[in-house]
Amino acid sequence: MIVVVDASVAAKWFIAEDNANDALELLSKNYELHAPDLLFLEVDSVLCKLIRRGILSEDEGFDIHNKILQFPIRSYPSLNFREEAFHLAIETKRSVYDCLYLALAEALDGRMVTADGKFFQALSNSPLIDRMLWVEDLKRA
Repeated sequence: MIVVVDASVAAKWFIAEDNANDALELLSKNYELHAPDLLFLEVDSVLCKLIRRGILSEDEGFDIHNKILQFPIRSYPSLNFREEAFHLAIETKRSVYDCLYLALAEALDGRMVTADGKFFQALSNSPLIDRMLWVEDLKRA
């Protein structure tokens, strides 16, 4: 199955928090993992926030910053999906950043997996929900 991983899921590969074990399902099964290159910057942003809050040390943050590049994720230039993400953001009234992952999922005829409850809930009554998977649903996918 083609899966577009968003940053809310990728961060859980390293940070023990709700749904972390569910997110790890992506690495233990035979999924094709894809993401816009924005994923790496968004994960870095999460890491910086956790370092500022004292949840991670700088060394731990740098370790994760480097390790994520070793994961089997095929990345794509975000600019390639800019137009579609912009249209989706206007249509859904959600951020262009979130819609970038959704645009990639549509382009690849795959599913976007997220742990972003607000985004998932906002699209729950939209036809676009067919392109999405909630991180906990990976057990059943």
